[in-house]
Amino acid sequence: MTDAKAYRLDDQIGYVLRRVTQRHLAIFAAAIPEVTTTQFAVLARLAEIGPQSQNHLGRETAMDAATIKGVVDRLAKLGYVTTNSDPADRRRLTVSLTDAGEQLFANRVPTALSVSAQTVSPLTEDEARLLKDLLARLT
Repeated sequence: MTDAKAYRLDDQIGYVLRRVTQRHLAIFAAAIPEVTTTQFAVLARLAEIGPQSQNHLGRETAMDAATIKGVVDRLAKLGYVTTNSDPADRRRLTVSLTDAGEQLFANRVPTALSVSAQTVSPLTEDEARLLKDLLARLT
């Protein structure tokens, strides 16, 4: 039983990361109700690198094939992205921002930056930078 007594949930990195993620998601949802964090990530990546195959976009946003398909489908229903068959390979879908998607992203960038700042607000600037650097090393 020694091992069981040594395990304290509040000391486990996965649990702590999940709690921080839940806090961030709540802040994001209150500030940017139009889309989810994963949908916003797709808009951000498309704004950054332009139209992409759905498969590549999934890799660029750290989403598996099923997840990126669902996110793209929902964004298309909202009118923020369009999908078109690649003329060179009809099996491949190319995802692009619509004007509405570009506008939503551009208008919400200041809010999204504020959400990130609010998420790390209990930390000093140096601590927040260090946290981001350390988390990046774990990816």
